[in-house]
Amino acid sequence: MKIPVVRGIIDRRILVNYTVDPEVVKKLLPAPFRPKLYNGKAIVGICLIRLKQIRPKGLPAWLGIGSENGAHRIAVEWTENDELKEGVFVPRRDTSSCFNAAFGGRLFPGRHHQAKYHVTEADDHYQIAFKSDDDTTISIEATLAETYDTNSIFKTLSNASGFFEGGAVGFSPKGSYFEGLELKTFNWHVQPLSIKSVQSSFFEDERNFPIGSIQFDNALLMTNMEHEWHSAGNK
Repeated sequence: MKIPVVRGIIDRRILVNYTVDPEVVKKLLPAPFRPKLYNGKAIVGICLIRLKQIRPKGLPAWLGIGSENGAHRIAVEWTENDELKEGVFVPRRDTSSCFNAAFGGRLFPGRHHQAKYHVTEADDHYQIAFKSDDDTTISIEATLAETYDTNSIFKTLSNASGFFEGGAVGFSPKGSYFEGLELKTFNWHVQPLSIKSVQSSFFEDERNFPIGSIQFDNALLMTNMEHEWHSAGNK
């Protein structure tokens, strides 16, 4: 699916990241994707993103729309024309936008489930929750942290930032193939978050993630980022 370049502002983006047994993740990934490992672990996560001023590139910002969105992601790599590529596989997306839910997978890549969001943000404190049309739920409570948690597998904020910046291309399933979308940011910058609580019915589903196979690792915050979405073709 070829879409026009879309431009806007990422008002707030939270990445909640987990480490997982690679053998568990391999069972969830279709070809040609395989887990991208870090220190022997697969990395999966939740992206909670608020978009503003989203519109085709070239149109004025005041014509843009906004929405709350969530995605469950798996860091992946694959080989293409003998070259190693990296990105994320996105098994599901959720949105507050009726437009995104109606036209995701039609006018632009990725089917989106309609979800009802509850968001509270004040004084660097974030509470975000949603329940989707198929009863998938997410909730987090987090605060901005002064330092990065060295108990993370990444050890430093720089290491974590570099890993996730590399996952700019996301592929979503559509029938027998996968639609790609590339995120291009113009002022990439992450801050550490301290997580007080996190819940995801997707990652807590023991049919896909047996007890003991998945563990919370870290959370990151990005705010006020200019960006563009570009089509990344199909696989």
